[in-house]
Amino acid sequence: MFKNNFSEEPEKAVIVGAITAGQNERVSKEYLDELEFLAETDGVLVVKRFVQKLVKPDTRTFVGSGKIAEIKAYLEDSDTGLVIFDDELSPSQLRNLETELKAAVMDRTALILDIFARRAKTAYAKTQVELAQYQYMLPRLTRMWTHLERQSGGAGLNMRGPGETQLETDRRIIMTRIAYLKAQLKKIDRQMAVQRGNRSGMSRLALVGYTNVGKSTLMNLLSKSEVFAENKLFATLDTTVRKVVIGNRPFLLSDTVGFIRKLPHQLVESFKSTLDEVRESDILLHVVDISHPNFEEQIDVVKQTLHNIGAGDKPVYLIFNKIDAYSFIQKDEDDLTPPSKENLSLTELMNSWPAKENAPCIFVSARQKTNIDKLRNDIYDMLVV
Repeated sequence: MFKNNFSEEPEKAVIVGAITAGQNERVSKEYLDELEFLAETDGVLVVKRFVQKLVKPDTRTFVGSGKIAEIKAYLEDSDTGLVIFDDELSPSQLRNLETELKAAVMDRTALILDIFARRAKTAYAKTQVELAQYQYMLPRLTRMWTHLERQSGGAGLNMRGPGETQLETDRRIIMTRIAYLKAQLKKIDRQMAVQRGNRSGMSRLALVGYTNVGKSTLMNLLSKSEVFAENKLFATLDTTVRKVVIGNRPFLLSDTVGFIRKLPHQLVESFKSTLDEVRESDILLHVVDISHPNFEEQIDVVKQTLHNIGAGDKPVYLIFNKIDAYSFIQKDEDDLTPPSKENLSLTELMNSWPAKENAPCIFVSARQKTNIDKLRNDIYDMLVV
């Protein structure tokens, strides 16, 4: 079900995306860029992309028969054995695709779960990820046993074949394991709730944002600590909480797991306690990678995720990070077409955004430590209020 690659050579894969109604090719490319970054984070080398315009996904194979034939031909010619889809596939779609393509097939959800499994370091994070994997796997068990055909002959209740018997056994084992993991997480949840309760009296701030926007780097700057930071997706899984003092104001600052488009619901459920740090914070520091071409959609994804976990009404301070990496396309002087966001200079963006969002914000570079002193002063002012 999940990739298990121990060879030194990276596994080769093709990725598949869909252009749906109201979505242009530029957005589709950005989505596949993100999927390729996910694959790279998981140790996979993407060698080819396939895109198809769809009114709605094919119920059997997600993409149409012509695209299936095109993908299959490429796989046969290139000796590539893995296909990754940018959407979550149903159990029957996964089964049909593997049958048609004669290759291993993963969807976006399985890929993200695999990355989380690789990134999990503590017992708590490993338990959360294992629970999410089993919840994803349970409805897909039938696909794993299609090679064991139902036996013919016999009568009555004795007609069950080895595949069906094994399927029922595996389902019981997984359901038992899910129940055990949920019980373990509830026990840890209670312990963490007690720990959070013991911090009463101190203001609590949480860094939130899309994955790989620089939250951990900002955490290191503000807390003068060494939280693991890397230019990879989901570098941080475990919530880190640090006591920070700015001026004469102590407060608790937490760095949480990054959000992402189509974050698997299994992960949201199993990471409930991790996200409690967000729900129980007084102020959310929403970090945005302003150098990303699709940063506005990333802001919307974070907002929607915060709403889904019950933190949508928290005070938010927007921190636009990576201004050192921001670039724009200079319009020609005789070009009279209205400028798009790609044509806005950093100064124009900085002047227009506060009024647009109607929320306090700041533009910084965590890497070059630009505007970090102002960020500290702004946080101090928020704590005083």
